[in-house]
Amino acid sequence: MRPRTWVLVLAAVFAVLQLANVTGRDTPDTKNYLSYALSLRGESKRDAAAATIDYVCLSAASKARRDQSVDVVRFHRPDPTERVTDACRVAEWRQVEPRLEAGQTGGHTVPYMTERFMRIFEARPGYPAFLVPFISLFGVTWGLWAAGVVVTVAGGVLAFLVLRTLSVPVPLALTGQALYYVLPCGTTAMRPMTEGLLMALTLAAVWGCALVLRGRRERTGLALVAGALVALFAVKHSQALFLGLCLAGAGAVTVLARHRRGRPPGRDALALTGVGLAAALGTMLLARLLHYPSESDSLQDLLTGHFARPDRERPWREFWQLQGNFWVEWLRRQLWEPLFLAALAAGAWGALRRPAFGVFLVAAAFTGILTQAGHPDINIWGERLIVLAWLLPVVGLPLLLEPVVRARVSLPAQGQADRAQSVR
Repeated sequence: MRPRTWVLVLAAVFAVLQLANVTGRDTPDTKNYLSYALSLRGESKRDAAAATIDYVCLSAASKARRDQSVDVVRFHRPDPTERVTDACRVAEWRQVEPRLEAGQTGGHTVPYMTERFMRIFEARPGYPAFLVPFISLFGVTWGLWAAGVVVTVAGGVLAFLVLRTLSVPVPLALTGQALYYVLPCGTTAMRPMTEGLLMALTLAAVWGCALVLRGRRERTGLALVAGALVALFAVKHSQALFLGLCLAGAGAVTVLARHRRGRPPGRDALALTGVGLAAALGTMLLARLLHYPSESDSLQDLLTGHFARPDRERPWREFWQLQGNFWVEWLRRQLWEPLFLAALAAGAWGALRRPAFGVFLVAAAFTGILTQAGHPDINIWGERLIVLAWLLPVVGLPLLLEPVVRARVSLPAQGQADRAQSVR
C-alpha cells in the first residue's frame, strides 16, 4: 500500500479503538470549555449549564457503573447510574444556581466558580470554537468524542509529516505516528481539554521548522510556524509565549554553533529566530491590550486553591520555595518509574543526530517543562501539563532508529564482505 494509505489505516484503527471509551474522559476543566462552546453556539447561560451538567453527570455515572462492575465487594449491587446521576446534578447545580441568580452571567463560560477564576478560561476561545461544529453536528457526547479523535489523529499525521520531511523511511515515520497514539500524548489528546489542540499546533510549528531547515518550501514553512503560533495564542496564550521563546532560543543556539564553526548563520535559522521572537513579544503585548489574566493572577490562583483563600502577600517567595520542593519530589517519583526520563533521553539522543532540526524539536518539547514549572502542583491530574515533552520521543525515537533500519534495508544488496562489515 502507499504511505498515505498506511497513515489512514493507522488513524482508522486508532479511531475504532477509542469507541471503547466514549464517555468518562472529562476532567474538571471540561465543563468550562464545553459551556464556552455552547455559549458560542448561541445557547443561553442556563441552557448551556444544563447541557454541560448533564454531560458531566452522565460521564460520572458511567464511570461509577464500570467501577462497581469490577469491585469485588459491590459488583452484585444494583446499577448505581441513576443514584450517581441525581447526586451529581444536585451538587453541580448547587454551585451554579446561586451565581446565576446573583447575576454572574458575563462572558461565555457558565459560572462554576468565581469571576476571577473564570477569566482564565474566558481568555482561551480557540478550543471552544474548535468544538462548536462537532457538538452542533453530533451532540455533546459524541461531538466531544469526535473532536478528540480528529485532533489526536491530526497530531499523529503531523508527526508522520515531520519525519517524512526529514527523509526518514516510511516505516519509521509510521512508527512516529503510532507512538503519538500509544504514548500519553495520545491519551491526553483524547481528553476534552486544550492539550490535544496544543500538541497538534506545536507539531505543526515543528513541521514548519523542518521545512525551513531542509530548504524545502521555506516560505510555506515560515507561514506554518507563524500560523501555528497565532492559533496557539487563541487556544492558550502562555503556550504561544513559551513556544515563541523556545524557538527563538533554538535559532540563537543554531546561529552561535554555526558561527563557531566558521559558517554563515544562514537565513533559515535567522528567520525562525525572528518569527519566534516576534511571536513572544506579540503575545505579551496583545495579552496586555486584551487585559488577559497576568502571571500574578496565575500565581495567586495556584497558591490560593483557585482563589478560595485570601491572596498571598509574598507570592513569588512562596512560589520559588514550592518550585524547589516540587521538582525534588517529581524527580524522586520519576526515578521510581523512569520510563518518562528514559523516553526523553532516547528521544533527545535521536533528535540531536540531526543537530539543526534537533535543537528546535528539543525546544518545542521543552515547552512542556515550562508549562509544568508554571504550575508546580504535584496533584494535578495525569501529569497533563508536561505532556508536550512527550513530543520529543515521538519524533526522536524514529530518528534514533533510522541508522539501524537503513543498515538492514541495504544489507541484501551488499556483497559478502560488505555484509560482514555491516554486521560488525
